[in-house]
Amino acid sequence: MKTALVTGVTGQDGSYLCDLLLDKEYSVVGLYRRSSNNNFERIKHLLDHPRLSLEEFDLTDPNGINTTLRKHQPDEFYNLAAQSHVGTSFKQPTTTFEIDAVGVINLLEAIKNYSPLTRFYQAGTSEMFGRNFDTKDGHKYQSEMTKMLPQSPYGVAKLAAYHMVQIYRSAYNLYCCCGILFNHESPRRGECFVTRKITKYIGDLIKNKNKGLLELGNLDAHRDWGHAKDYVYGMYLMLQQANADDYVLSTGQTHSVKEFLIAAFNSVDLDYNKYTVINENLFRPAEVDYLRGDSSKAREKLGWAPTYTFDTLVKDMINSDCYGS
Repeated sequence: MKTALVTGVTGQDGSYLCDLLLDKEYSVVGLYRRSSNNNFERIKHLLDHPRLSLEEFDLTDPNGINTTLRKHQPDEFYNLAAQSHVGTSFKQPTTTFEIDAVGVINLLEAIKNYSPLTRFYQAGTSEMFGRNFDTKDGHKYQSEMTKMLPQSPYGVAKLAAYHMVQIYRSAYNLYCCCGILFNHESPRRGECFVTRKITKYIGDLIKNKNKGLLELGNLDAHRDWGHAKDYVYGMYLMLQQANADDYVLSTGQTHSVKEFLIAAFNSVDLDYNKYTVINENLFRPAEVDYLRGDSSKAREKLGWAPTYTFDTLVKDMINSDCYGS
């Protein structure tokens, strides 16, 4: 039986990844930080599973990380923990870098020194590309070959971690890879992210719980939105290959925040104009305007492809927040 360690187990991706790994007969150790120890909502259905155990863990504590790696000697390690909110990274840039960049170095050092056969997955992000893109046949896109020019402290920290993964792979022959994941959502998405903020508001509206307008920022930003279930399967596939490498995971389509907003309200036959207001305080200091991924490499080498469309993603989130299904 394989053993996998998963940081960020209480988050959206961590919970779906646990579902997947347990279905594949893994023994899973879910790692969570102390501040998350009362937030097991996303994994409550797994808490009594005989092959899941939970341990406190801190990416900024090298000694604790060393102890964990020595103890478990895992076959696979998935690092999904991060300060992952872009807006917050502008308010807390040092903390973001300590967790999202230095924390990854701590993990790589521990694997190198105490568990060198462990296969390591690092969660990257399309935010590393920033405003940069390539163009083909009149279409803008980002792939593994696109130059990365992040526009936020979060993007910078993730890019630093991405390069460290490549260094440890080449310098120490570790099996470590980075998934460059474009935006992926689900009913388990945090309510501070715009997609879930929208669908949660609509759910409250349907249940007669809302008293005010939905405040939103930039509606013109374009994102490549997929479903987290598809993306955690891509993470798993990356660690099953003969050789470690980095891969973009994306749907290859882009939609604006406004398009998501309209689709969500239309799905319950409501006019978003009656319920929303723009709050300029919610605009980012430096915005990433356009993201559309080219996941050809993952499709060809991993055999990965998204199963959810934009419309089925919106439907899944709306059904969950409005009707609990």
